[in-house]
Amino acid sequence: MKNSAVLAPPAAAPAPPAEMSARTLLLLEGPIVPTLLRLAWPNVLVMVAQASTGLIETFWVSRLGTNALAGMALVFPGVMMMAMLSAGAVGGGISSAVARALGSGRRADADALVLHALLINCALGLLTSALFLVFGRQIYAAMGGRGGSLDAAMAYSNVVFAGNIVLWLMNALASVIRGSGEMLFPSTVVCVGVALLIPLSPLFIFGLGPVPAMGIAGGGAAVVATTALMAVILAWYILSGNSVVRLRIARLEPAFFADILRVGGVGTLSTLQTTLTVALTTGIVGAAAGPDAVAGYGTGSRLEYLLIPLVFGLGAPLVAMVGVNIGAGQKERALRIAMTGAALAFVACEAIGLAAALWPSAWLRLFGDDPMMIATGSAYLRFVGPAYGFFGLGLALYFASQGAGRLMWPLLGGFARLVIAVGGGWLALALTGSLPLVFVMLGAALAAYGAIVGIAVRSGVWFRKDRLALRAASVSS
Repeated sequence: MKNSAVLAPPAAAPAPPAEMSARTLLLLEGPIVPTLLRLAWPNVLVMVAQASTGLIETFWVSRLGTNALAGMALVFPGVMMMAMLSAGAVGGGISSAVARALGSGRRADADALVLHALLINCALGLLTSALFLVFGRQIYAAMGGRGGSLDAAMAYSNVVFAGNIVLWLMNALASVIRGSGEMLFPSTVVCVGVALLIPLSPLFIFGLGPVPAMGIAGGGAAVVATTALMAVILAWYILSGNSVVRLRIARLEPAFFADILRVGGVGTLSTLQTTLTVALTTGIVGAAAGPDAVAGYGTGSRLEYLLIPLVFGLGAPLVAMVGVNIGAGQKERALRIAMTGAALAFVACEAIGLAAALWPSAWLRLFGDDPMMIATGSAYLRFVGPAYGFFGLGLALYFASQGAGRLMWPLLGGFARLVIAVGGGWLALALTGSLPLVFVMLGAALAAYGAIVGIAVRSGVWFRKDRLALRAASVSS
């Protein structure tokens, strides 16, 4: 079915305001694939670099033993949840609001959104820090942590979450810049931070000269230090006037908070679903086979988590491109952009998943050679890896839906994934005691997620309210 059959006949697109920047006009008028790839490649590069943060830490922490590796696996879902919330969920709401304001020519509103974005992320950073600093031990124990693995988890978690607000502020600044269509500068800043992490992580973990060995906590200290530096550089970029949008002292407006949180709040629920899915399945694996199996599942599923920053490389420009075109009334072009990005994400993630399924030990042996860890991680990758393409497709359309301000179907797809993965996994384990069958359910859950979101967006659900309004207007006339 062609898009013209899906969408209401669009009104003639208004001429773009004269004050629009060349970057905004590119998002509105540039050829879709070249423009998307032009904006995506810096983000893909930097997200691979940022994903290396976890790999660098895991590599060095694995030298501390299986308990340290299992402890890091317990904390990792929470750490990734902070990154996904601050950059992908609320950050997507920030980018979407900025992009839609620029697309409709509301430059002053785009500037005012900067202050509102910083205040929102500052408050959420403090709130989430308090949650893990106060209840961290109970959370990790519920996920299967005990003994040495639980102690290691707490040592790492307390340092990371003490500096959590820095991550939220850094991603607020980066999201503002990305919402204007500028992808290269924030990507470059993250690359600088990752480059600094390479020497800092082993330095803080093992110590050297006057620097004391901090153990697993040193990995967290290195991440906090490099994130703080990135936040300072991004703040300078906006304050110096290099960005399309500027930080201005403006009266706080409930409408601006609502514009960000309307998208970011639903995105937060979607992110919590993803994190809860991994946390609960980690608990199922731990209850079935113990800490060594948790280490294997955590190491294997880390590859799935690394798909998130990879797809975010495409997702950030999807938010900006879809948001600007929605703001300008170009609905059909917005939908074409979304489906193009989803197809690219499917191909990239499926290639990674198939490679991991065929050669799982190539990934797992980077982090250790414990037989139980290798066996559990290999089983996970063989059964779940082939479904990674659907995860990438659904995630790309989640970002595109942020740009459109329509997140209900990604939320419903995430809920279906949660039910199938956790409910089906628990039932499979209870009835058969088979851990591989649990992983089969995880793969089926990813496939259902991608299929539900893909079919819904392609059918035109973003514009259903517009069609209904058009019908009502035609009937009343």
